[in-house]
This record gives sequence, structure tokens and C-alpha cells, in this order.
Amino acid sequence: MKTIRIGMIGLGTVGGGTAAMLEKNRGFINKTANANIVMDKILVRDINKERPRVNPDLLKLLTDNPDDIFLNEDIDIIVEVMGGVELALTYVKKALNLKKHIVTANKDMMAVHANELFDLAEKNGALLLFEASVCAAIPIVEVLKKSLAGNKISRILGILNGTTNYILSKMDSEGIEYSNALQDAMDKGFAESNPESDVMGYDSGRKLAILAAIAYNMRVEYDDVFIEGITKITADDISYASELGYRIKLIADAKYIDGGVKVNVNPVFMPETHPLAKVDGIYNAVYIESDMAGETMLYGKGAGAEATASAVVGDIIAIAKDICENSIANTGYTLFNDRKILGHKNAVSKFYLRLDVRESPGVLSKIAGVLGDHEVSIYSVVQAKAYAESAEIAIITHGVVEENMQNALNEIKNLKIVNEISSVIRVEDK
Repeated sequence: MKTIRIGMIGLGTVGGGTAAMLEKNRGFINKTANANIVMDKILVRDINKERPRVNPDLLKLLTDNPDDIFLNEDIDIIVEVMGGVELALTYVKKALNLKKHIVTANKDMMAVHANELFDLAEKNGALLLFEASVCAAIPIVEVLKKSLAGNKISRILGILNGTTNYILSKMDSEGIEYSNALQDAMDKGFAESNPESDVMGYDSGRKLAILAAIAYNMRVEYDDVFIEGITKITADDISYASELGYRIKLIADAKYIDGGVKVNVNPVFMPETHPLAKVDGIYNAVYIESDMAGETMLYGKGAGAEATASAVVGDIIAIAKDICENSIANTGYTLFNDRKILGHKNAVSKFYLRLDVRESPGVLSKIAGVLGDHEVSIYSVVQAKAYAESAEIAIITHGVVEENMQNALNEIKNLKIVNEISSVIRVEDK
């Protein structure tokens, strides 16, 4: 049985989980890979840092000298789990140029530099696998690249961030405001002390860029993704959504339209009958629409040491098998399609509007008139709250070009009868 030696960069949460899984399931993993997989060296920034939870045998493998990994001819696979972008990118590029195979869990790096790394891997005949960079334990990269490779994918809808899904689920189930749900997520360890990347939608945007590039065989970068977060969602919005037959989810959406691809991350009113509307808590899910397979959904844990380690180890086994069978080919992520990224201004969507208006005759007709002037038609209206001098109305529109919707909103907010446009949220068609 051939010995496959691993050099790992980083020993944080994911690195520790990966090392622990390789040890815990060693016998099974080696039989699956038909190889003896051995951890050889682990590169860390500070070799003297206290690591009380790490197996003492692993501590013997620590080094702070990159040459111990990159210039070590015995190491076959380098596993990058250090996080960050610039230094990780430098290390991965160096490894690929040395024809070392790479497994990475780094979504930040892949979302911005995937195209460059794909080209470098192909040039050097090295494998670059990154399943863990998107939805941890959910094998979505493998499914898109292999299982659905013969399908024309028309759309990908995903809940790609467990923190935001937990917050929205908490708001829904308990009727609490965003700030309270966020604090609960922090208290339970589901949100970082600085949760900006999650709640502003940046994390989902990075993952979507990776998925869209694979699904449509085209170059998609993080900056191509139009992003809105969940910080403006209120308990009132959650309540209206429920009343109208929806649940609010942060949805990553990649859609093929007439030769182009639209990529965006937004809070969305999802019909309560849609499978994604039923995904709660810290779980992730990816819903795929394709021509032959039809509708497919993958569901599972999208974060955490064990879930992410599961994907990392799966990629290690895949490369080990290829090495043992002398079947190494390039990564196959050939981005051959010259499709364009579509701007969101021309996208068509239904919208939910929540307005605080003056209590006076003809308010709705005036608002409807402005909407009509911009080719926005109303699907449904709810007036749930009325006060002495004001009222709150919720409107759902028919499908409308986004630019028309924004122009209408700019006019509506200047009407004397409108105190405030409280919320604007996209609506998935039932």
C-alpha cells in the first residue's frame, strides 16, 4: 500500500478537525483510499503557542519554516486551512508551481482568485480541490462538477450561511427583533463577535461566486455578485411574510438568462411550500434546477470543525486515489463559456414593500398611481396597522424590472402622504 504524505498549513478549528478525523477514522480512510495517509508536517505561525486540545503526537509535527513543507519532496498533498487571503494565496501558488496537489477550505481566496489558481493548477498538472470552501459537509462542488455534469443548469438557489439562517429562523419562531436574535446567535457561538461578513451577506456572496463558476463553466468573481444582508429585516417583516404565506431567507441566487448569468444574494420572501423555506437553524441547503435532473436539493451542516473536516478529508482521499492509480489529470475546472454577468438593474422580480403612510383618503390610490407610472402592478395589499394619524400597508407587486421598481420607490418616498418606506424585499414567485 502506497504512503501518501500530507503537509498541512494551519492548525486552527478546521485544521484540528481534519487532523482529528484522519486519526479517528484512519483504518477506514486508508482502506477507502487504498493508501496509507500520513500527516508529515504542519506549518503554523507560532510554534510555541499553547495548544492544550491538540494531540501531543501532532505537536511533534509543527514547524514555522515553510520550506519544511514546500521543499519536502516526500509530501504529496498540501492542505491549506489557515484562512485569510494574501498569505494563503502566496502559499497555494507556490505549492502549485512546485506541482504539489492542493486541498483548501478557503472560500475567501477561492472566490477572488479561483480563475488564476485553476489556470496555475492546469499548467502544472496539479490537482486543486476545494469542496470545503462552499458548504462544508454538503458535497455540492462534486455534484455540480460530476453528478450533474450532463445537465444544463438554469438556476441555483442556496442558503449558504448558517449564522444568518439561524438568526432569521429565531426571529420567525419567537417573533423577536434582529438585534435580539443576533445576540442569541453570539451567545450560542453561532455568530462571531464581529458578524459583518455573515449578516451583510458577504460570506454567501463568496460561496455563490464559486458555485456559479462551476455550474456555468465561466469566470465569476466575488465583485460580480450583487449583495444585500439581513440587518434591516424586522419582526414586522417576518410577521407579514407569514401572513402572506412566505418565510424570509437569505438566498444566494445564480440564474441563467438568455446567454448571461445573474448572481445575487438577498433576503427573499420564499413561499412556505418551497423546500428552502423549511431549512432552519444553522443548516445550509442548495436547490438546483436543471433540464434533465429537474429539481435537486442538498441539505446539511454548512459550517463547524467536523463538517468542514469531512469535506477536506474527502478531497484528500480523492487525490490519494488518483496518485495511487497514476490517474492524475488537471482539475477539470475549465471555464470555457464566454457568458456575461448580467446587472441586477434589468432583472425581473416581485417585491414586498412595507410603507408607513399618513391616514388620509386616497393614499393607496396615489401610491398605486406612482407604481403604475413605472410599470409596476400590485399583486396583493395588506393594511394591518392603523393609528390616529398614520397607517402601515404592505404591498406585494407582480414581477417588475428592478430599475423600474427603484425609480418608483424614489418617487414614492418624496410623496407627502408617505412617512417612510420601511422595507423593500424581493419575493420568490409561488
